[in-house]
Amino acid sequence: MELSAGIQASLAGRYASALFDLASEAGTVTAVESDLDRIEAALRESGDLAALIHNPRIGRGQMGNVMTGVAEHLGVSDLTRNFLGVLAENRRMGDLPAMIRAFHQIAAAQRGEVQAEVASAHALTDQQLADLETKLRVREGRTVKLKSRVDPDLLGGLVVTIGSKRIDSSIRTRLNTLAQAMKSA
Repeated sequence: MELSAGIQASLAGRYASALFDLASEAGTVTAVESDLDRIEAALRESGDLAALIHNPRIGRGQMGNVMTGVAEHLGVSDLTRNFLGVLAENRRMGDLPAMIRAFHQIAAAQRGEVQAEVASAHALTDQQLADLETKLRVREGRTVKLKSRVDPDLLGGLVVTIGSKRIDSSIRTRLNTLAQAMKSA
């Protein structure tokens, strides 16, 4: 498997690569990916948990105990539980969100997928998401996995981000462009 140099060079990428290799050997990539999704959701939903993983005053043992409890509560696999233990022992819990993103990138690359984030002013229907996914698949020439979010500041339209490429058709951007053009005139 070939990874981008950016993923390989980063600390998060090295941990994510190691986890991916172990999951591949065990045939549990999908399960670990699902575990990481649940952990990511828990970090998003709990400000206390998000603050805790960045707190340097929490000792290795304490962090390990907390993460064991979180793992049990979320029902994650043994491999993911052990991974969290290693992060706690190595004092790397603060890098967990970046490791989750890197793991998803590695897994998607292995499957021949590309991740796309779609921001819209209003929630998109399932049909709109399916149509957008089809158009992006044709454009990119490979499977596109969409992750959508709502950003009311866009006013309307979409902002699609695929890797380092951004397609911005939002009304906010169009209005800002018009305002700049009017100032220049």
